[in-house]
Amino acid sequence: MAATGPTAPAAPHALVVPYPAQGHMIPLLDLAGLLAYRGLRLTVVATPATAPLLAPLLAAHRDGAVRALVLPFPSHPALPAGVECARDAPPTLLAALIVVLAGLRGPLVSWVRERSGTPDRVVAVLADHSCGWAQPLAAELGVAGIVFSPSGVYGCAGDEVSEGVRQNFLWNLEGSAFVSHTFRRFEERYLRAPLADLGLRRVHAVGPVAPEPDAAGGRGGETAVSAADLCAWLDRFSVDRSVGYISFGSMAVLQPPHAAALADALERTGVAFVWAAGTTAPLPDGFEERVAAAGGRGRVIRGWAPQVQPCGTARWGVNARLLVEELGAAMPLSWGGLKAAPALDEVSRVLHAAVVGNGGRLRSDVVAGEVTRR
Repeated sequence: MAATGPTAPAAPHALVVPYPAQGHMIPLLDLAGLLAYRGLRLTVVATPATAPLLAPLLAAHRDGAVRALVLPFPSHPALPAGVECARDAPPTLLAALIVVLAGLRGPLVSWVRERSGTPDRVVAVLADHSCGWAQPLAAELGVAGIVFSPSGVYGCAGDEVSEGVRQNFLWNLEGSAFVSHTFRRFEERYLRAPLADLGLRRVHAVGPVAPEPDAAGGRGGETAVSAADLCAWLDRFSVDRSVGYISFGSMAVLQPPHAAALADALERTGVAFVWAAGTTAPLPDGFEERVAAAGGRGRVIRGWAPQVQPCGTARWGVNARLLVEELGAAMPLSWGGLKAAPALDEVSRVLHAAVVGNGGRLRSDVVAGEVTRR
């Protein structure tokens, strides 16, 4: 029998804890894929409702570098039966979802401890910042706890909507470090000095973490329109004409006056655009039909919209809510927490300038009802 050499040590094994919302899970799963390519082994926590979102990641790592740990969703009187993720919960229940998900802590402690002392032992916990309870879990297990922010650093400073949510973010300050879906040129002024509001923890800017466009299919579930169809529509526009991309995220609730102001501005300016409006945006009567008939210059998508592939191949002119994955192709227009809709003339001016004017090089912000140019 031939002699064999010593067995190579197993790659480090980390536990990944996402928050069950598409905008949170997708960038964290992208990061998990990058870490797996760098030689780490990862186990990603899911519940029956979110497990399908792991399918593309698991398919890309059939060598077992990435595995799924599907646990029953904790029951709690604060959430109706069957609600396991932000997609199925109205905005009024999002804080309850954060608190109820903490019920996974006990099962995860047991699962990790069963593997202590084996090659499969967990050496770190990488958790979304809305799963702050995972940081004391990591401390209890004696492993590193790392906080992931899916949309930048500034939003991690805390939330006092309720004691449960406030405590969730305070737990994040117990983590060893912050890993944020951002990059330094995007938040350079904020990242320049140690962040006192994050407990002076070290921040690692790792974004954008989105894959290449040809590997970005199936992210976030079935789309309302195929990426190929949307790209074909975009190809109708010449290279000298930008197309605006408008999205307020998958959870924001757009109020009728704001929707009307933006819709009126789009019709007035005549810019080409794609509006990922979701299923509930209160668009004015007849708006979708009018812009589709006006030379087909407007496209309204009702449902989940493809983003990476079209944004990687087209010149998006404006993005109404900054999406880090798209900053390489989009000229950002941010619309902050406006209580009253901004003036139609101002919205029209900014839309035209950002999408058409100045060769797509103008960056504009609509914040607190005022328009500033920089």
